[in-house]
Amino acid sequence: MPIFMDLHIVPGVNAKDVADAHSMDVLMEKEHSCKCLTYWIDELRGHVFCLIDAPNKESVMELHNRAHVLAPHKIIEVQPNLVHSFLGRITDPENAQLTDNGLIILDDTSYRVLMHVQIEDAVVLKNIWGKAGAMEQINPFYTHAKEQVLKHNGREVRREGNELIASFVSGEKAFLAACAIKEISGASNEMQLHIGLHAGEPVMQTDKLFGDTVEMLRRMHYVKNNHVIHMSTTVQELLTSTVITNHTNDVFIYSPQDETFLNILFSALDKHYGDENFNVEECGDAMAMSTSQLYRKTTSLFCLSPNNLLKEYRLEKAKEIMRSKDATVSEITFSTGFASPSYFTKCFKSRYGLLPMQYIELARK
Repeated sequence: MPIFMDLHIVPGVNAKDVADAHSMDVLMEKEHSCKCLTYWIDELRGHVFCLIDAPNKESVMELHNRAHVLAPHKIIEVQPNLVHSFLGRITDPENAQLTDNGLIILDDTSYRVLMHVQIEDAVVLKNIWGKAGAMEQINPFYTHAKEQVLKHNGREVRREGNELIASFVSGEKAFLAACAIKEISGASNEMQLHIGLHAGEPVMQTDKLFGDTVEMLRRMHYVKNNHVIHMSTTVQELLTSTVITNHTNDVFIYSPQDETFLNILFSALDKHYGDENFNVEECGDAMAMSTSQLYRKTTSLFCLSPNNLLKEYRLEKAKEIMRSKDATVSEITFSTGFASPSYFTKCFKSRYGLLPMQYIELARK
């Protein structure tokens, strides 16, 4: 059966009440063909997350409604291995607190600081250094990055392509791991190392586990400046001033306004990048900003004009298509909003130093 995680928003919730509700779920789970695996509670935010093996979402909803009438606000299907990677367990912890009558009380928060480590596309690096040379640079780099994640009590969630995602309970540990990766990795300029730190919960707006947090981290990757480490305000608030002061020159911290701007901007780009008629004026309209306001903000944050940012986004989407499926240059051109294959080819060669067909050939090696 599939595994589901749900979110309950219960202001003022406490561990004892959640333990009581969970025990009632367990008593009735067989009636609904479910198996209640475990849960997490965040008293500060008033959020509870349950992990349940069930036939479908409806069974999860019916179980909660019958057991204690605390219906979940959102339910998503999850992969057990990812839950374990992000949160460290998929069953109750062995050291769980027990009451005199045997009730298991958990006070384990699901709030995590995620680290997103990304370098230049491996295919582009193969073109620069050759396949063997690229692997000689990339593999030791990621080995070192993983070592620092483990050393700072983090968990590797996923290593895929040119990115690594790791999960930490401690914001300070996550930040120190990022600093260590930056200082010891010895990444060359061609590798374009970028480390993002953001925090969040497993179930939010998207239907993917920690989807909102990972999405924000990938959006932060487009921000180019002199800093390797980029940090959201939510992570900054978890750190002591001493830790930040010691690494002031290493980190760029986003304001809440920056984060809001990133989310609104990339939501518009996600929706319209395939439309070749989508331009700066329409982007400004979608964001309720004038063209001049949009220009000032993108040049300040991305060091790119709105036009160049849109082009960069379309080129990145083109590379995703090239790596994931067979498609002709013409198909890629028009699915990513470029006006013609010749213009797309020109932009691609200017940005990455190789032709689209060369990229496709290298990606398949």
